[in-house]
Amino acid sequence: MEPYYYSQMNKQQQKIYQVVKSGLESLSQSFDVPRVEGAELSDIFHKIRLDCPEIFYASTFRYSFYEDSTLLKVKPEYLFEKNKIKEHQLAMKTRVEKLARVVKDKSDLEKEQYIHDFICENVTYDKLKKQYSHEIIGPLGQGVGVCEGIAKAVKILCDQLSIPCIVVISENNPEKNIKYRHAWNVIRIDGVWYHLDATFDNTLGKKEVRYDYFNLGDKSIFKDHQPLIYKVPACSEENRFYYKEKKLSFTKKEDVEKRCKQAVKKGKILTFHWRGGYLTKTVIEELLAVIEEASKEKEMHSQVSINWQQAVIRVKFIPDQMENSVKMEDAYEEENGTENNAVPVV
Repeated sequence: MEPYYYSQMNKQQQKIYQVVKSGLESLSQSFDVPRVEGAELSDIFHKIRLDCPEIFYASTFRYSFYEDSTLLKVKPEYLFEKNKIKEHQLAMKTRVEKLARVVKDKSDLEKEQYIHDFICENVTYDKLKKQYSHEIIGPLGQGVGVCEGIAKAVKILCDQLSIPCIVVISENNPEKNIKYRHAWNVIRIDGVWYHLDATFDNTLGKKEVRYDYFNLGDKSIFKDHQPLIYKVPACSEENRFYYKEKKLSFTKKEDVEKRCKQAVKKGKILTFHWRGGYLTKTVIEELLAVIEEASKEKEMHSQVSINWQQAVIRVKFIPDQMENSVKMEDAYEEENGTENNAVPVV
């Protein structure tokens, strides 16, 4: 499968893409490309880095030209000197191969969950937003990352496991106090495209792995994500949404009550999705009453956290000396170490 953003370009853009990609792979100090506007060249350069997470060592470039020339001279700015780049390349290649080997014989859905869980269990959101956190060497080498680095890490592991995967970028929205662009993945499982935002799940899950953003359709993801900058395949189905697959997506209060009683009895945390209509204040109050009633049977109290936008509710049952509590969760509260992180554009 040819790289996604490359496949969307016209012939001249593809030609420039190939020259730039080749120049970056050979660590050239400079190379010539057909002359285009600076904004178009920046766009091509940015898309190469979305298509090719293995090119983690060149984040920007300069260019120059003579007034009457039909060419531009491009000078990449590398993050490290040549020998260091080669060291990092070898380390990343070895790391990706080793991680992927564990699930090479599994189904695509199992591979996807393995990649998602690896990110959630092994990567910490980088509040300081170091340069390498925007690239695969942050999550895969240092165990830290921001949304761009995490999305690229997901993609390179998907590439290794032959799962079609795209790094997607959404706009910022100052009116909604969303200061930065955000990056996640669109991934194809059994011929169907879904949204996978490992960063949002990473930032929600403190003690356990969360799946609130695992295989969502367009309708669900854009409840709390901004529109995309670049067009990608439509994600029109939600039949592989994690909670639905695991029979943890409920439409009836009776089902919530039954699963709460089971969770109390076993001393387990229950995380479920509500699809029995819009999660209004009244519906939340009714569900909280069901949860409280179930916890009383074992003389327990409940700690409830609600991802309202995605209608996912997490319930932890605790001894009776604690009070019941309810918290609204937000996958992009910066003070919680979560994000709508900037994706640098040259």
